[in-house]
Amino acid sequence: MTPFRPSPIPQRRARFRPELSRLALLVALTCTAALPAHAQDDRPAPRPVQAQFGAPTTTAPPPAQELPANPQMQGLAGVYLAARMATVENDFRAAARYFMQAALQDPEDIYLQDSALVALSSAGEVDQAVALAERLFDEDRPTELSGLLRRAQLVRAGDWDALVTLIDTTRNPDLPLDQDLMDGTIRAWALLGAGRASDAVAAFEAMAATEGLAPIVNYHLALARALAGDYETADRLIAQSEAGGHLMGLMARVQILSQLDRRDEALALLDSLEGLEAEPQLVDLRQRLDQDQPVPFDVISGPADGIAHLLLSFASALASSPDPEPLSLIHARLAAWIAPQNPEARLMSAQLLQDRQQFDLAEAEFEAVRRMGQMRPQAELSRIDALSQADRRDEAEKAALALTAAYPGLPQSWIALGDVMRQQEKYAEAVPSYDKALDLLAEAPPEVRWFPLYARGIALERAGQFDRAEADLLAALQIRPDHASLLNYLGYSWIDRNENLERALEMIQRAVELSPGDGYILDSLAWAYYRLGRYDEAVAPMEQAIATMASDPLVNDHLGDIYWMVGRQREAQIQWQRALSLEPGESGDVDPDRIRAKLDRGLTAVLEDEDTPVASQPSQAPQTEADATE
Repeated sequence: MTPFRPSPIPQRRARFRPELSRLALLVALTCTAALPAHAQDDRPAPRPVQAQFGAPTTTAPPPAQELPANPQMQGLAGVYLAARMATVENDFRAAARYFMQAALQDPEDIYLQDSALVALSSAGEVDQAVALAERLFDEDRPTELSGLLRRAQLVRAGDWDALVTLIDTTRNPDLPLDQDLMDGTIRAWALLGAGRASDAVAAFEAMAATEGLAPIVNYHLALARALAGDYETADRLIAQSEAGGHLMGLMARVQILSQLDRRDEALALLDSLEGLEAEPQLVDLRQRLDQDQPVPFDVISGPADGIAHLLLSFASALASSPDPEPLSLIHARLAAWIAPQNPEARLMSAQLLQDRQQFDLAEAEFEAVRRMGQMRPQAELSRIDALSQADRRDEAEKAALALTAAYPGLPQSWIALGDVMRQQEKYAEAVPSYDKALDLLAEAPPEVRWFPLYARGIALERAGQFDRAEADLLAALQIRPDHASLLNYLGYSWIDRNENLERALEMIQRAVELSPGDGYILDSLAWAYYRLGRYDEAVAPMEQAIATMASDPLVNDHLGDIYWMVGRQREAQIQWQRALSLEPGESGDVDPDRIRAKLDRGLTAVLEDEDTPVASQPSQAPQTEADATE
């Protein structure tokens, strides 16, 4: 389960560097869905370039074959280029359409067939992908992905004997079966499904003897033992499997303990969890145990569910690698196709789609999770992020309000609501949400409180309550003294107000050391020098800033002012003209009338009219990087 990621801070004064979560492979493989993290993650996913599918919709997208062909797309080259462009943009539906067209035009090209499989699977059109994979098998042209799809097809059909035969005849002969985590585990589950329980156990145990595989395989063997009613052995195995790190593993262990009439241990395990109230499934388990109600073992109902768990483990591992694999989404999609009522599979698919800025496809999966029962905070927090990133702010606000109503004691729900309000520039309305979150986090460790302090400080500053804002930003800085964007935000705020200029300069210089390539921070450094009258020193950092932010009207305006002050009047006029051409009034960052006045009369005359020694920067509307990956 991906930790809650709070909405980011305005780009102008504080810019986060998004990073993917880094998990050890073994941990990732054992974690299909981790418990919610309560430390605030300051690494939000970045802003999408654009919404991919036009007008917002909450309905599932049409199948790829229903999308109309482009009558202007003639020949294989055009179709292929369109498919490649759609792939680069993660527009899976369009990629599926074009690759299918290309595959029909050149049915002998196995690369085109495989690319169509990738796009169809990623788009959630697994039925079509399976049909294409079956055709490739019939033509004796199987690929690795078509083999995985064929396995999923047999799992869904419950044709266990055929699945065992397929694995035995098509698997990689260079890798011993007891070292092949994917095929070995699928085959063991298939043996169980075929009624060959002793062979299945032997297969699991052989893999568990392989170094490095035991924690993962023991989890699956524990599930298999529990399905057979051998709860004593299942308990011993699951305790060795490190299953406590993810939601389904915890549920399985609690249910196994319940079957052994060890309810006190099950309750103690649940009570030891931080944030239990955020997981409705665990809350329900605890209530049933506490009221001495029956708690059946129903985490999985058969081998297909076990294989879906395995696919989710691979999806998590692939997504958590330093260079995330596109196959992570395919594994999650297949898990959801095999076990459509598994909320973890739908949730992981949604989050992976969100990471790829496919917000409409993600919303369909989030909605599927909602239809399965109780509102899940983790899913709702991710959904709110996705709606915000798709510029569906009204829907995001409604979702955040619903979450705070359902979970008023959950700080993250109030932070999410504050973030949505802040993104809509409803700064005064955002403050009470952050107030509530910080009240709930009053006894929390400082590291947990730093982000809502930071976010509330920004909302207060934008709402014109600088004294309170300054206190929050200083408090956040005490917790994170080397956070570049926080140093930059407070330092720039002081510069903007002509206050504490020397200290502000030191803070921004430190921010530059921590994040030397950040154009926004370089802009702040140059403007600090400008405010201090150190115009010659301001030139270099502002020119560095413009090199990375050439289309930013404010940076162009700043550079013009600095050029004017060092006697480069003609270059100053060029920068002001460029700032005007970038339509500065739309963003609210720059006053276009002031730029025109500078062009007409020069900066010196404008400053004399304003009775100020240096230019005063207009209030800048915040720009947000969305959660989702740059």
